[in-house]
Amino acid sequence: MECQKIINFGNQLLRRKNVDCTREDSRLSRCLNTFDLVALGVGSTLGAGVYVLAGAVARENAGPAIVISFLIAALASVLAGLCYGEFGARVPKTGSAYLYSYVTVGELWAFITGWNLILSYVIGTSSVARAWSATFDEIIGQHIEEFCKKYMTMDAPGVLAKYPDIFAVVIIVILTGLLIFGVKESALVNKVFTCINILVLGFVMVSGFVKGSVKNWQLTEQDIYNTSHSIYGDNQTQEEKLYGVGGFMPYGWKGVLSGAATCFYAFVGFDCIATTGEEVKNPQKAIPIGIVASLLICFVAYFGVSAALTLMMPYHQLDTNSPLPNAFKYVGWDGANYAVAVGSLCALSTSLLGSMFPMPRIIYAMAEDGLLFKFLAKVNEKRKTPIIATVTSGAVAAVMAFFFDLKDLVDLMSIGTLLAYSLVAACVLVLRYQPEQPNLAYQMARTTEDTDNNESVSTSESQAGFLPEEEEKCSLKAILCPPNSDPSKFSGSVVNVSTFIIGFLIVGSCILTALEPSILIKAVWIIAAILVLVVSFVIWKQPESKTKLSFKVPLLPLLPVVSIFVNVYLMMQLDLGTWIRFAVWMLIGFVIYFTYGIWHSVEATYATSADAERNTDAGSDSCK
Repeated sequence: MECQKIINFGNQLLRRKNVDCTREDSRLSRCLNTFDLVALGVGSTLGAGVYVLAGAVARENAGPAIVISFLIAALASVLAGLCYGEFGARVPKTGSAYLYSYVTVGELWAFITGWNLILSYVIGTSSVARAWSATFDEIIGQHIEEFCKKYMTMDAPGVLAKYPDIFAVVIIVILTGLLIFGVKESALVNKVFTCINILVLGFVMVSGFVKGSVKNWQLTEQDIYNTSHSIYGDNQTQEEKLYGVGGFMPYGWKGVLSGAATCFYAFVGFDCIATTGEEVKNPQKAIPIGIVASLLICFVAYFGVSAALTLMMPYHQLDTNSPLPNAFKYVGWDGANYAVAVGSLCALSTSLLGSMFPMPRIIYAMAEDGLLFKFLAKVNEKRKTPIIATVTSGAVAAVMAFFFDLKDLVDLMSIGTLLAYSLVAACVLVLRYQPEQPNLAYQMARTTEDTDNNESVSTSESQAGFLPEEEEKCSLKAILCPPNSDPSKFSGSVVNVSTFIIGFLIVGSCILTALEPSILIKAVWIIAAILVLVVSFVIWKQPESKTKLSFKVPLLPLLPVVSIFVNVYLMMQLDLGTWIRFAVWMLIGFVIYFTYGIWHSVEATYATSADAERNTDAGSDSCK
């Protein structure tokens, strides 16, 4: 009896959401097109980092070879983008990685994913709002900071910010009002700012290629020595060592790869497109195209700006805080700094909107599924926007931006995003090899009229989907040479177990590397890599689902496995303090889930109604 209770509880945690993708109805407004999604993805991804990141990575990590770092980072991001694209085509509903996890690996994993995405978006919104405020304040001469420090200082170092950022709160309130007003209006504002940002970046690229010189990609050690001697005096030997050996790749491949790890975060943000499933026309095509196109545009922008920057000015002289104004001053174009200032504000505006846009939609999706409080799923009937979720998320972000500096919390964004990327990749791997099965719970939850009208059809479909399959015996031959061309329950189970093994090997190897990066770990890596290849080969031998989709991830199972590895490896590089804060956030989430979500889940209602229907049928049969 106790064992049965434990099994039932486990089934509750792993129950999966069944989505009827044939239904077009939505409580939200379907008004976005593919161009809106591309602009949303580019605006969210191509934030102010493009104006700062290139200088820091070029000077300290990669030199002119930063263009290769961005290429590697873009390829790694595209792996995750392709996985999101397939799920966008397969499950065109609101919820992004939360929904994709719910459909594939179960309710508990879905809640963990959604809960961490909420944290990522809240911190992202608050930190970008403070950055917008600081950038604007710097442009006008730091009058806001001086006033706040004089009259509103908060004396709690390490806990609160130096002063409350009222301007950041005002920005969040304005954008929250815009999001409540309507998704179409929000998309229009986003397109305007994104276009301005792209024009400014285009100007930067053209300027770099006009005023730049290839000689800055061909610096010798003597050039670095002479420059260092003129700037740093007798410390030139130390500076020469610090800035590499010159040439296109002064820090070698190690520096290029180190820079790529940093540049990877510059491509985070495209996943906001996946939250628009119920607000876009023809989502099966628009979402994959929007994700891939936005990543391609962002790569061209990052590649062009970093190339222009390192052509205009020697990489070791770049300013890490404001490289573009410094570079324009170096070539004698001081007036271009006004364009850079406008572009950076527009980039921050679109990045802020990109953080705020998906946050209420994740909350709305979780509340509608019953995992968060139901009142959060309320939709404004006139504007067709999730009004309570939008106001709540905006209020939380505003409070955090008002009181906290958020520098210590920014790494928590990375955990939430990378965890979502990893789970989506694993879900693509699992779902592609599963047999198609109709959903009894949804069939039984239909109205009596539908059941009566389609009684014969539903019965035949149910019988066809649930006729007992011929039992497949577990053997090496059955695993490596499946007898069927279509996925079966057995082949699906093989893929499930194989994916779990791959995940375990990757996570274990990355943890060991983070804890003890020694020669012994290299042997562990080699063994783990061989085992991952073997298990991936087993997955490759299984029959794939024949379901027709508008977009599918190519080269399965290789691309999802590589994507999982990249994301997990980057997660394990984060410091212990970040993981402790992550554990605290998860503890709060588990309290909500186990006291509310698990008991109010909509899937639990469907399962209960299905069980009651079965018991009724069994009782009527016994009476006969």
